[in-house]
Amino acid sequence: MKLATKPTVKTLGDYAYQAIQKHVKKTWKWEKSVKKDEDPEALHQMRVGMRRLRTAVTRFELALDMSKPVSDKNIGKIARRLGNLRDLDVLKESLENNYKPNLPRKEQESLQTAFTALAKQREDVLSSVQKTLKDESYKSLKETLDKWLDKPSYLPLASITIQQVLPDLLLPEVSNFLLHPGWLVGTQFVDSELKIQKNWEPEKIEKQLTTEGEILHSLRKEAKRIRYQMELFTDLYGESYEAYLTEVKSIQEILGTMQDSAVLTDWLENVFKSEIQTELPTLATLLTENRYQSWQQWQPLQERYLKAETRHSFHLTILHPLSGVIK
Repeated sequence: MKLATKPTVKTLGDYAYQAIQKHVKKTWKWEKSVKKDEDPEALHQMRVGMRRLRTAVTRFELALDMSKPVSDKNIGKIARRLGNLRDLDVLKESLENNYKPNLPRKEQESLQTAFTALAKQREDVLSSVQKTLKDESYKSLKETLDKWLDKPSYLPLASITIQQVLPDLLLPEVSNFLLHPGWLVGTQFVDSELKIQKNWEPEKIEKQLTTEGEILHSLRKEAKRIRYQMELFTDLYGESYEAYLTEVKSIQEILGTMQDSAVLTDWLENVFKSEIQTELPTLATLLTENRYQSWQQWQPLQERYLKAETRHSFHLTILHPLSGVIK
């Protein structure tokens, strides 16, 4: 007679281990290729791996017994260096594929100055990344994580079942996200009621993004943080959770497109030492149109997330993970 196998109860420690193992494996996998600067995709994957590893380590630290090299500060520093290089690749890719083909010949030729400047800048940043991947703080981070994965050590909270603590892990993140001042950009209070200002002309949107762009960029980073954390627990929730996760990802991407466009404009003005409108008028128009389109995509999501019922429903979704044991 075959005995029924007892389903495993997964603890906070199990989830922490699983997340760290997954992201460590992914991050180290791309290291060699990044050092040799073989493929922009390798750099992208390693940067994402490092960011997700940072999320896992910081969010689970209350259950982990790890030594000092594995710190938010240390991982953050390495992720930022990789990010600086990746940002230049994204900039080049965007100029080459999204904008250059749509420009008149004269502006295409002018862009060569930008590509030359970009190549020089990239050399310097690549050298900084290669140095970072050889230095002691990176080596000790790798060594400490590999040793911990071979022989994990936990704090008492790690033994608690994941369902018991999951809402407590996620709800502070949801609150930070929903209370971010970025939601109020382009709104005003009328008789204590919050109104979104709609049907703005492109010039008005440009002006708003000039003054409030950084706040929206900060909201984008908050969206990325909560997205990475929510993705660790998709197997513990149902459809409503998946729907919120999809929306958070859309918010991150739309605000990201706005930010990338603004960064590209600033960078080009720095290269040409003049207003982009003077040197590259067609490109300037395309970038303004791009931000205008992103703003149109952003406003319906902004409106939805400023509604009390959406916010309450998000909290309720997080409060109710699937019951039962994970097999």
